[in-house]
Amino acid sequence: MLLQPSSLLNHRVSISSADSYSRQLPCRIPKFILSRTPSFQKLPITCSISQVHSYGTVDFERRPMVKWNALYKKISLMENPELGSASVLNEWEKGGRKLTKWELCRVVKELRKYKRFKQALEVYEWMNNRGERFRFSASDAAIQLDLISKVRGVSSAEDFFLQLPDTLKDKRIYGALLNAYVRARMQEKAESLIDNMRNKGYALHPLPFNVMMTLYMNLKEYDKVESMISEMMEKNIRLDIYSYNIWLSSCGSQGYVERMEQVYEQMKEDRSINPNWTTFSTMATMYIKMGLSEKAEECLRNVESRITGRDRIPYHYLITLYGTVGNKEEVYRIWKVYKSIFPSIPNLGYHAMISSLVRASDIEGAEKIYEEWLSVKTSYDPRIANLLMGLYVKEGNLDKAQSFFNHIADVGGKPNSSSWEILAEGNIQEERIDEALSCLKEAFATEGSRSWRPKPTNVSAFFNLCDEKEDTESREVVVGLLRQSGYLKNEAYASQISLSDGAVESVLPTYSSGDENQDDDSEVLLNQLQGSA
Repeated sequence: MLLQPSSLLNHRVSISSADSYSRQLPCRIPKFILSRTPSFQKLPITCSISQVHSYGTVDFERRPMVKWNALYKKISLMENPELGSASVLNEWEKGGRKLTKWELCRVVKELRKYKRFKQALEVYEWMNNRGERFRFSASDAAIQLDLISKVRGVSSAEDFFLQLPDTLKDKRIYGALLNAYVRARMQEKAESLIDNMRNKGYALHPLPFNVMMTLYMNLKEYDKVESMISEMMEKNIRLDIYSYNIWLSSCGSQGYVERMEQVYEQMKEDRSINPNWTTFSTMATMYIKMGLSEKAEECLRNVESRITGRDRIPYHYLITLYGTVGNKEEVYRIWKVYKSIFPSIPNLGYHAMISSLVRASDIEGAEKIYEEWLSVKTSYDPRIANLLMGLYVKEGNLDKAQSFFNHIADVGGKPNSSSWEILAEGNIQEERIDEALSCLKEAFATEGSRSWRPKPTNVSAFFNLCDEKEDTESREVVVGLLRQSGYLKNEAYASQISLSDGAVESVLPTYSSGDENQDDDSEVLLNQLQGSA
């Protein structure tokens, strides 16, 4: 039965969620950790993440939230983030309010939830500097390693791992490092590490296999997904919901409809598994890719009927997938239901809605939702504006895109690298080399550009235009920017932008961990690992 606006109002509110960690922490291990090196059995498991299954973790929902919530807001809404989380924590305690580890870990959890990794890491750093008050557990080590990998890179995470005492190196810290390798798509290191985990007896449960399958899905090495599934079955390692969902995705990605449906039937027969909304959104996505719209919409109805609690994410998927199918009526219906249940909609929800309307070429509807968002937003997200800018450029209306770009600053926003790239794309279409080059320079220079990489299609189009106009100088400027940013070290990327072998630096490939479209499945899997005993 489809949800109606009132159908979720009486469900228990759940604060727990499956998220990831991060934070800016020095890679050295605090002295108090090295001096104590307590045995694992005596370590309290802190910052555990509540999951689909219960692992005896702290029940966050039953604890008072007033203090930690106020502290979280102070940190997340800092006018000058450069001051760091420590400044807020110090000010808080100067006011006579003593902070507990549970409260700080709850703040970290919330910061991770909204991907404020640097601030989350700073909270841990503050605790590390107060070793006499806060004990450092194996779970803390795993969370910090993951935060370090996000904020400072995999190399720093490896240094952190190597400095840890053996008493803190359990399956969770290995799982955190494995997850860091998978996020960075470092296949050889990930495969070597999971072999090590097998030898240590840390790969006797589905989570490390799920993380590896996520890597193979990202690399489109579907045969290795099947290999992981076979190994689990041979070793009597029971598949969990994540294993099945990845398996479904692997079959669908290869266009094997019957095989995907067979896996689903096997899933239904497994008494330990209850297909969730993610199962059906995965199948819907696969059916859409294969042009089976009716089956896709049937799955979307199953998604809606399986939403529990006050979880916003399924609504974002529903809006996006109905938009992909082209069912604009359902997009608006789900949006109406979503807004009736939640008093406020986050930027991510508006992004999903506008994206779906843009996909359906409903310009008027997209602009109307954008105006609504402007009236309720708490912070300006340039990614939402980029959706409309991209639509204007796609339709050949560069003037309107430029006008909208100027509007971003007028309403207190700040264009990001992608905003500049969209303008560059429009100028490339108009064969304006100088203007396009200027936009690309701005894109590379914009704050946060390290998490951005120009689309190969746009770079190739710019190079082709330079070749047509015999403008080798402009071409070399962009090649220089790409080289300076390290993107040419990735041979796969360099080959996509039609660069000759001579332009590709002969070094080992590096991998970007800042892709905005990176799948968060590995984050969910790792958090489940953190919560396991």
